Amino acid sequence: MSFSSDFYLSNFGVEKLQVMNNKKTIVITGASSGIGKATAIYFAQKGWNIAATMRNTDNISDFAPYPSIIPFKLDVTNQESIKNAVSQILQTFSDIDVLYNNAGYALAGAFEATTDEQVRKQFETNLFGVMHVTRAFLPHFRNKKKGIILNTTSSGGILTFPLYSIYNSTKWALEGFMEALQFELKFFNISIKNIEPGSVKSEFTDNISFVSNPDYDNYAKKVQHNTLAGYKNAPTPDVVAKTVFKAATDNRFKLRYPATSQAKFAFFFRWLLPLHRFNKMVSAPVEKEIKTKDKASNINLAL
Repeated sequence: MSFSSDFYLSNFGVEKLQVMNNKKTIVITGASSGIGKATAIYFAQKGWNIAATMRNTDNISDFAPYPSIIPFKLDVTNQESIKNAVSQILQTFSDIDVLYNNAGYALAGAFEATTDEQVRKQFETNLFGVMHVTRAFLPHFRNKKKGIILNTTSSGGILTFPLYSIYNSTKWALEGFMEALQFELKFFNISIKNIEPGSVKSEFTDNISFVSNPDYDNYAKKVQHNTLAGYKNAPTPDVVAKTVFKAATDNRFKLRYPATSQAKFAFFFRWLLPLHRFNKMVSAPVEKEIKTKDKASNINLAL
């Protein structure tokens, strides 16, 4: 049996596998928490089937009330895992309407302090993983001449933030990749849509990998502290889930969907202001209270 069948037969019963094939189906990566989890539940409430993929399927009790959510084990950094999951998903569901590339995490810290391994891991997850999963589903969409590919790119794919140079670079690359890919896929009636949230209060912040270094810590630790503090009043992932649903159902060939009011605000001012002024607006909240001086040049870095 496939993983999904084994899992549900032993945990929730046969009725969980009674998938109605007349429903639309979305595949979501990184569905175990945060935006992915909220999106899976929201689509289930809207009457969709959901293939909820994740690296670890041990903690999915919140999906129990939703018979149309079926979990599949998928690690976007492992091509064999992707191949097996796609095969199981296509065996379980007769048709896939939407692929939502959502899995990802953030690496934070001074670039000089990061290792090649840390940088590669960030790119393997946030960029190459999306490429591999997308490539795996393209034959299905191409053969039926219809499909939607959604991606969580983040406002960090349009803007940049202090200490997040590697994370930003993966998201900027993803934005560019998807913007270019849309040309060749439009011929097959496959649309690409990037979901671009700002700060969201979720498990995402718990999974940020922060790199410490004594030469930068006087600046970096304070900036990271202020950055995380900014998430306290951020919207919940449900706000993003609603934007994902809109993108999946509006029948438009539209590329970018800002998913929070913060993102919309930031994009507007990025367009309006000169870059140096906009960068000060971005850095001021996270660089506050920093009083580091360069003794040689006597430059005060505080804003």
